[in-house]
Amino acid sequence: MRAPKKTPATRGRAAKPSALVPAARLNERVTLEAHAQGGLAACFDGFTVELGRFSAKAIERALALDAGLPIASFASARSAVDKEIALLVKRLAYSGLLEYRLARSRGGKDLIVIEPQMADYWPQVAALKATDTIALSRFAYLRRRGNDMVLESPRSKALFKICDPKVAATIAMLSTPHKVGKLRQEHGALAFALLGLLFDCNMLFKVDAESAGLRLAEGDGALVVWDFHDLLFHIQATEGRQATPAGGRYPYIGLIPPPPAVRAPWGGEAIDLQPFTAGPEEAPSPFALLLRERHSTREFDDAHPITIAELARFLDRAARVQWKWTSPLDFGDGSVGPDIDYTRRPYPSAGSAYELELYLLVAHCDGLARGLYHYDADRHALVAIEARAQDIETQMTSAQFAMDASAPPQILVTIAARFDRISWKYSGIAYSLILKDVGVLLQTLYLTATDLGLGGCAIGLSNLDLFARMTGQDFYREGPVGLFALGRGAKVGD
Repeated sequence: MRAPKKTPATRGRAAKPSALVPAARLNERVTLEAHAQGGLAACFDGFTVELGRFSAKAIERALALDAGLPIASFASARSAVDKEIALLVKRLAYSGLLEYRLARSRGGKDLIVIEPQMADYWPQVAALKATDTIALSRFAYLRRRGNDMVLESPRSKALFKICDPKVAATIAMLSTPHKVGKLRQEHGALAFALLGLLFDCNMLFKVDAESAGLRLAEGDGALVVWDFHDLLFHIQATEGRQATPAGGRYPYIGLIPPPPAVRAPWGGEAIDLQPFTAGPEEAPSPFALLLRERHSTREFDDAHPITIAELARFLDRAARVQWKWTSPLDFGDGSVGPDIDYTRRPYPSAGSAYELELYLLVAHCDGLARGLYHYDADRHALVAIEARAQDIETQMTSAQFAMDASAPPQILVTIAARFDRISWKYSGIAYSLILKDVGVLLQTLYLTATDLGLGGCAIGLSNLDLFARMTGQDFYREGPVGLFALGRGAKVGD
């Protein structure tokens, strides 16, 4: 077949690139299943999510979500079927079951596939002016995932799978600031959609002519103190802002055998320490007994809940500020920096930063109303924080599931970090130090609970987005880094 001849109107002029067609489609793990009387369900990983009842025409059209439905085909919701499809797509999106493809035509090859990392993500093309100067976020990174190339950022609500090398090249260009107008001239419709989508996901940011540097130009002061790897680790080690399954999933069953509980002995002569250990005639100290008695309590006696007096003693012994002082920063060369405030508390902290804060979700406590509280360690007081009952219930249910318990804990303690408090001093190791501080605080909470005759249990996974909703704080300003369930333990056999 011969190519069409150029007319005077088109001769000597490049063809205008076709606009990209964004489409919503089911991710590869999901299938739709139609039931009797118009019921529709999404099936994935052995689970089923009921999506509601729909007309026969809507169900027939919904089955095309396997390949993808152009968003424009139902976005206007002009007909009744369009409205049904729009509702269905929103429900699928909220459940994290959709992805979004961009191609040059409805049946064309994928250029970009957007995978949501948060349930409320919906692709939006931000409005950018031709005179705007933009650059790639220092938190954005390209990596290989299986056979795919993906663009990610801990600040983004979505992940971008790059299916075309030209798109990857365009993204690489943005490591240095570029004018939007010039990028659109060179890359056409692709750049128009891509730049807007990336900007909406915090993959790109605007650079002002008066900016003192790219690091200061991106975000606020709380974001400045984050190193790339620290924020990435924080996001990937928690729930709420990434869609990768987390928790006890035993991902390597069938690949490698379970590692032994005790390491295989090193070769060489062993020095037996038994003769040097105190004999049975010497009574162990109270501290030694406390260490031996420490254990995780997952079931609590809700008929006899913890009291506010017990909670007050617990917080006083484990986390209260004992004293405060101020000292000028000494660089060791005779020069002096600003004055820095310090505190002393019952547990150790890197650089005496004491960046950790305690937030208490109270379900059952005699003398204290149900709700969310911040523990003011300086005043030894609880301050109520207004939070939605639905969010409190979600957090408690999540803790119950994580502990594999029959009921939620009486009190759920969220250990949150004020990231700038420790990042202001330490470079490269800030988040590592925070996690070390969490470890020693958890042991302190365990031993204090044991000493008071209470039960406690550390929980390994927290939800960044949920905590941000309940406290109204940006996830990178102050966020959860640990959880501890507290209450009166149920008697064995109850």
